[in-house]
Amino acid sequence: MMERILIEKIGVSTFLLICFSLLPLISGCALPRIIVLDDPLTPEEHLNLGVIYEEKGEFENAINEYRLAAKKLPIGYLYLGNVHFQKNELNAAERYYRKAIKREPDNADAYNNLAWLYYTKNENLDEAEALARKAMELNPLKIQIYRDTLEKIRERKKAMR
Repeated sequence: MMERILIEKIGVSTFLLICFSLLPLISGCALPRIIVLDDPLTPEEHLNLGVIYEEKGEFENAINEYRLAAKKLPIGYLYLGNVHFQKNELNAAERYYRKAIKREPDNADAYNNLAWLYYTKNENLDEAEALARKAMELNPLKIQIYRDTLEKIRERKKAMR
């Protein structure tokens, strides 16, 4: 009943013009889109979020966060290597460990983790030994961890002779 009164007062053509003018707004076609140009999170926050995802076993979400962090923080590549290692994607893990070493040559953990990866794959054991020694040289505070890697590599090499 209300539509009839409105149509009679303003006329059919005006009513249709109003309806067709409002149609894009009602259907959502003309609504403005919100685009975030700046990432609201810092690289450190992406790393922290990635760690949370990784701890929950949400590896793909962790990978996405680590990639965002790695754009500005080279340590993000180490984290990417670690999560791919957990997923048993060893070639990807190796690639990211190498990137971590290239971007941050004093990161002892990257050397040690690449050495451990080679130990796990049972390949490049001479290089793995050199990597573990380099990790020990770079960070004496973690020498026990790196020495453990080195000893396991040496034991494997000895067993293969």
